[in-house]
Amino acid sequence: MPEKKQKIGEILVAAGLVQEDQLQQALKAQNQLGGTLGENLIRMGFISEEALLNGLSEQMGIQHINLEKVEVPSSIQRLVKLETVRLRRLLPIGFEGKRLVVGMVDPTDLSALTEVEFQSGHSTKPVILSAMHFEKALAFFQASGYAAKTLSFQVEKETRKPVQLDKSMEGLLEALVSWKGQDLHLSAGAIPSIRVDNEIRRLSLPALKPDDIEQMIAAVLTPDQKRSFQEAKELDFAYSLHGLGRFRCNVYRQRNSLAFTARHVADSIPSAAELGLPDFLREYALRTQGLILVTGPNGHGKSTTLANLVEAINRERKANVITIEDPIEFTHKHKNSNINQREVGTDTLTFADGLRHIFRQNPDVIVIGELRDYESVSIALSAAETGHLVMGTLHSNSATAAVDRIIDIFPGNQQSQVRAQLADCLLLVFSQRLLLRASGNGRVMAWEKMSTSLRVRNAIREGKVSALRGMMQANVEELVSIDWTLAELVSSGKVKYEEACKYADSVTYLNELLKVRGVYR
Repeated sequence: MPEKKQKIGEILVAAGLVQEDQLQQALKAQNQLGGTLGENLIRMGFISEEALLNGLSEQMGIQHINLEKVEVPSSIQRLVKLETVRLRRLLPIGFEGKRLVVGMVDPTDLSALTEVEFQSGHSTKPVILSAMHFEKALAFFQASGYAAKTLSFQVEKETRKPVQLDKSMEGLLEALVSWKGQDLHLSAGAIPSIRVDNEIRRLSLPALKPDDIEQMIAAVLTPDQKRSFQEAKELDFAYSLHGLGRFRCNVYRQRNSLAFTARHVADSIPSAAELGLPDFLREYALRTQGLILVTGPNGHGKSTTLANLVEAINRERKANVITIEDPIEFTHKHKNSNINQREVGTDTLTFADGLRHIFRQNPDVIVIGELRDYESVSIALSAAETGHLVMGTLHSNSATAAVDRIIDIFPGNQQSQVRAQLADCLLLVFSQRLLLRASGNGRVMAWEKMSTSLRVRNAIREGKVSALRGMMQANVEELVSIDWTLAELVSSGKVKYEEACKYADSVTYLNELLKVRGVYR
C-alpha cells in the first residue's frame, strides 16, 4: 500500500475550494500553530467545515460521517489503541460486512489505515471525520474512559420536546422536527401525534375538530393541489418551510372528514456509513444495466437508501439519470452525472406516463420512487433488459417475497414470461428494517439480500423462489438472511435481543447465530 496519495491541500485547490495563496497562508499557520490544514483553513475563514467535508468527499470519492448520527460501541473502540486514535486522529466506527469503518480527520493518511489493520486484524474502509467531531470524541473519552462505554452524541429524548405547541401546521411540523420524529399524524377527533423511532406519541394538545384540520390543510395547498384533491379524494405532495425543512405529505378523507400525514425529509442525504449500508450495495449501484429493488415496510428508510445510491452514481459515474418520484423527497445537485428529477402530478401525470416516454430522454439510469402497478413494472423490466440500470422501491416483507409480489402484478397468462424476464435482469433485492437502538435513542438498520446467481435465476424461472429462503441459512454469498445481520447487531450491543426477535425470520436460526458469536440464548 502506498504511503500517501495526493495531499489534501492539492485536492482542495484542484477542486477550486481554496486559492493557492490561501493554501500557503494556512500551511504557514499550521507550521506556527499546529493543527490540521483543514482546521487552519476553517479558522482563517477560507472555507467552512461543511464545504471542506463535502469537497473532500466528492473529490476523493470517500463518504464523510456525522458522529451525531451513529453510536460506537465499546467493543469497536477496543479494536484500536487509544494512542493510535489520538496520534493518527482517527476513530473506529463499526463494521460494514467484514470491513472495519474508520473515521479519519486526514483520509489521505494511508499508513494510519495499515496500522489500524494490524491492530484490529480487519481490513478497513476509510470515511472522512470532521476535526470538531473528533475533538468531541476525545473529550468524551477523557470524561468517560476509552472503551468503557458506548460513544454517543445523540440527544436524549427528554430534550427533544418543543418549547411551545399550538394547533397550526407550522407549529406541529416544528414539533415533528424538534422531537426528531419521522411522521406527523392528524385526524379529526384525535389528538395530534408524532411517530418517534416507530412509536406513536400524543402531543399535549386537545383533539382536533374537522374545521381545525381543514383550515391547516388549506393553508399549505396550492390552488392546483386543492383541485386535484377534490377530484381524487387524496393527494401526495411535498411541502417546505423555510428554516425548518422539507416534508412529504399526504391528505386523504376518512369518515367524511380530512386526515393528514407528513414525513420529515432530511436536508442532506446521509452517507452509507451513517445509514449502515453494506459496501456491496454501492457496487451494484455502479453497474450499467439490470434491476435493483430496495424493499421493506413503510417507514423503514427505503427512499433514503435509494437516494444514497443515486448520490453514489452522481458522484462516481458520468450518466444521465432520470427519476420519477411521488413526491420528490431528496434533491440532488448535478455532479459527475446529470440528475433529472420528475415529480408525479407536477412534471408528469403518473408513474406510468413518465415511464412511457422515458426512453426518448436518453437515460442511462432510471429511478422509480415506487413500483406499484402493472404498467410501471412492465416498463421497468423492459428497460432493465435493454441496457439501462433501473432502481426502485417496493413494499414487501422480505427479499424473496419481492419477487412473488412483482410476478403477481401480472395476469396468469403472462407470469411465465415475466419470470424469465425478471430472472435475466434482476441484479439485487435489498430488504431492510429499522430497529430501535439498545440505548433507546434512534434506529439502526438490519438487512437481507438476494443477488443474481445461477441458482437464483433458475429458482425465479421455475417459480420456486420460496426454496431460496431455506438456502439463506446455508451461508451462500448471494443469499443473506436478515437473521445474520440481526445477530451482528445483537452481538455488538447495538440492538437488544427482544427487539431483534420482532424482525427475525427464524428465532431458532437467530439463536444459533448468536451462540456462534458467543451470545448464548
